[in-house]
Amino acid sequence: MFPVLNHSSVTEFVLLGFSNDPALNKILFIIFLLLYLCSVLGNGLIIILICLDSHLHTPMYFFLSILSILDMGHVTATVPQLLVHMLSSSKLISFTGCWLQMYLFGGVGLAECIFFVVMAYDRYVAICFPLRYMLILNWNLCVRLVVGTWVSGFFLSLVHTYFTMKLPFCGPNIINHYFCEGPSVRNLACMDTHFIEMVDFFMSIFIVLVPLSLILASYVRITMAILKIKSTQGRHKAFSTCASHVIVVTMFYTPSIYIYLRPNSNYSPERDKLITLFSNMVTSMLNPVVYSLRNKDIKAAFIKVVMRNRGV
Repeated sequence: MFPVLNHSSVTEFVLLGFSNDPALNKILFIIFLLLYLCSVLGNGLIIILICLDSHLHTPMYFFLSILSILDMGHVTATVPQLLVHMLSSSKLISFTGCWLQMYLFGGVGLAECIFFVVMAYDRYVAICFPLRYMLILNWNLCVRLVVGTWVSGFFLSLVHTYFTMKLPFCGPNIINHYFCEGPSVRNLACMDTHFIEMVDFFMSIFIVLVPLSLILASYVRITMAILKIKSTQGRHKAFSTCASHVIVVTMFYTPSIYIYLRPNSNYSPERDKLITLFSNMVTSMLNPVVYSLRNKDIKAAFIKVVMRNRGV
């Protein structure tokens, strides 16, 4: 492990956010509030539809509901605090609050990163072994896969957060971000963090590239299986079942690779804030849209629930 010091004179941090202009903050507050509500309501709707419609009680939709929970947790870990700061003259967050926010954001994000591998495996089994799909992905395995991803994500986040927040912070205490993001907080430490940054970088390579490599390997096998299908309609149906997952994975991993695997010389606080915002808020909002627009079963479940509430 690397050395840490257990003393700090900083008891709270200041989150700069996006602007100090009260008028602009009010406009941004409305925009971010709408994005947050769209994300929470959209993902919440997906969860409700999957719970209510028995036709959606399959591993694929079970995993989709878990992804929606992760997306809701991802935005809720950061956005409510951002909204409060936009309407308040104070942008302070306590040391404990910063610790908790970093841990929750990291835990949910890492769990989601690993969970995309589970969803890719689900598509692999469904297309390569369709007749044995429910036998291979039985409910016992599905639950264990979900629990495993959550435990792994929050354990890795605990390690990262612990060693970051155990650094000595002697001042200044101004974080140039809209939430307590690891690298931004670490930059305030009053000691040389080069070794810690190197360890963090190699951990990021492992955490990001290993799951991404497994996803790519799954889709190579999936593509090979689809190309063996003689029917054009069958190939199109098989590809369409994977398209939503590929789009969501691309939206998640592209900003993550840039933020956590780019050289330190390319670091730009303002640019990183915008990219993180896209990864955190916009992606979480778009995920249910991507799945619902391309999924006939989700649309059918929505119509069924609406008709049932109308008494039709």
